[in-house]
Parts: sequence; structure tokens; C-alpha cells
Amino acid sequence: MELQNVAPWASSAGEIDHADTPESLRQARVDSQKWLLASRASDPLSDWLQTANEMHDRIAAKAVQICEKGMVEDGFGLPPVPYAFIAFGSMGRLESTLWSDQDNGMIISDVASADKELYFRELGCRLSAMLEYLGYPKCEGKVMCSELLWRRTLSDWRDQLTKWSDDFAWEPIRYLIISSDMRHIAGDAQLSSEWKCSFYELFRKHPDLPLAVLRNTVRHKATLNILGQIVTERFGEHAGDFDVKYGLYIPLVNVVRFLALQHGVEETSTLKRLRHLALLEAAPLPLLDACERAFRTALRLRMATPVQERDGLLVSNSYLAVKPLKQGKGWHELREALSTVRRLHRALQRQLRFMEGRRS
Repeated sequence: MELQNVAPWASSAGEIDHADTPESLRQARVDSQKWLLASRASDPLSDWLQTANEMHDRIAAKAVQICEKGMVEDGFGLPPVPYAFIAFGSMGRLESTLWSDQDNGMIISDVASADKELYFRELGCRLSAMLEYLGYPKCEGKVMCSELLWRRTLSDWRDQLTKWSDDFAWEPIRYLIISSDMRHIAGDAQLSSEWKCSFYELFRKHPDLPLAVLRNTVRHKATLNILGQIVTERFGEHAGDFDVKYGLYIPLVNVVRFLALQHGVEETSTLKRLRHLALLEAAPLPLLDACERAFRTALRLRMATPVQERDGLLVSNSYLAVKPLKQGKGWHELREALSTVRRLHRALQRQLRFMEGRRS
């Protein structure tokens, strides 16, 4: 990390750690993101991303503590059994922006308790609401600890994961893919560890699961036309703009995630997955190197999307205007990254045909 940023981050981390109310924690986030936003253009990308995601982790862990305290004050008492608060999505992958939404869940101990269903339903709703207040919008897909589907006992999680892995339809496999980005945030780390063991055991037991994941992975938004020209939005308020998230970032995340699942790589960070895949020689090294370059371009462009401030918190979308990109080197980098995406998807389409051919 750059030396000039050590002091402000240490101060911000201390402010987060000492927050004891939702209001003070929200202010700590506002203060932290101010200098993160100011430094995103000058700091090395990997250092900046690491600091931003450490901020998110600290805020989420502190939010859990404050919610638990509120549960005691309101007569619900302490947690009746151990539990873990976990992240999915960009937070699970350590790739959150300063405006990312919620993707989270809970793993609850199987220890018997008459009060645990009521307790954790209330805690899950409170925690999701507090995170929204702290600047993390609720997930449109409802991947949140306030939802029963993502708040389960360990045994119920195991049963659900098994059901998803036994059903190769689009939706169950999508849920399984979401689950693969799980990362422990707070609470009982052993529960998260046991959950992970159960998850990866499914892929060892079901050799056809990677094929089902691959079918989901090869579907993606067209980003280059047959002439190699970048495809921009055609309609709506973002007509003429480029969708960085779904046009570049998500396709790369999906490809690397599939390769990681296929080869038993348990990392959740896309960059760490790529490094592990390179060590395994899971794909030609020049292609993996090109994928990493493309992914770093995706991260830079994702951070460069226009930002608005609302009540001290940041809001952005995934679109970039084309004209400023064409005036700098960003346009060339984008085309190169999208060419890599096309190469990767063509390779996966060939692999899908081969794997399906072997089954027929």
C-alpha cells in the first residue's frame, strides 16, 4: 500500500472499529470513502481494491455487532446458537466498488434451540436494513440474509446445495454459481469452513456439474460485432454508452469461476483464481495472462464509471460514455479486453460441444 495512504486508512479503520451506533458507523463509512474516492486514480489498483474491501469487511462485521447489541436491548437476548455471516457476489470475491449492493447470507448452527428461528429471522431483517442504511442497496435478486433461502442452518444449507446440484435447470445452477463466491465475514468461522467443504464435495461427487455450470457460463451479452466493433447500448437513457459490468466484467468473472470450479480451486477472488489456475496449467498460459490483463482493465473501467453522492453515500451505474474513452487509451484497452472475452467464450463453446458430445 502506498505510504501516504497508511495513516488515513489506519484512522478510518479505527473510526469503524470504535463505532457503536448505526449513525456513527455510517459516518465512518462516509469518511473512509472520501479519501478512497480521491485516491482511486493515483493508487495502484490492487492496493486500492484491497483497502476498499477491507473497509467493507470491517463495516459489515461492525454492523453485525451493533445489530446483536440491538437485539439484546430489545429483549431478544444474545444469539441462541453460533452462526456465521457470509458474503457472496463482488464482496465475496473481494471486488466490491464503493457503491456495490448487498449479496450476503447466514449459516446457523444445528444446535437445538426453540428460539433460533425467530431470533435469526429478526436479526437477518435488521442486518439487511442496517446495511442498506450504511450505503449497501438491497440486492434486486434478494440474495440477502433477510431471505430464508440465504439464511439457513448448516444441515439445511447442505440439503439445499444438494438439491441445486441434482437439478441441472438454469435457476438451480445459477444459485449454485452464486454460492461458489461465498466468503466468511463474521461469526463462527468453523460453520463457514464446514459449509465450504460440503459445497466442494458436491463437485467431487457429481462429475457432470461443471458441464451444467458451463452451459450457464457461455451465455453472455454480445460485446463485439462481426466486424470487431464495440457494441454499445442501443436504447434508453444510456444509449451510446458501454456497459462495463455486464459487457466486460461479469463475463470474465464467469469464465474464471467456471475454470476454478472445474479444477477444484477454492479461492473466491478472480485474480487469485487466475493465479491458481496458472499454477495448475488449467488453460494455456498465454490465454490466462490475457484474461488477467483483461480483468484488470475491467476493474479499472468499473472504478471509472461516473459517481454521484446522495446523503454522503455514493451511487453509480455500470455505464461509461464512449466519447471520453475514445480520446484516451481506454478505447484500445477496452477493445483488447473484449477480444479476449470473445476468445475465452469461443474456447468454452468448443469445450461445451466436446463435453456434450462425450455424454451422447
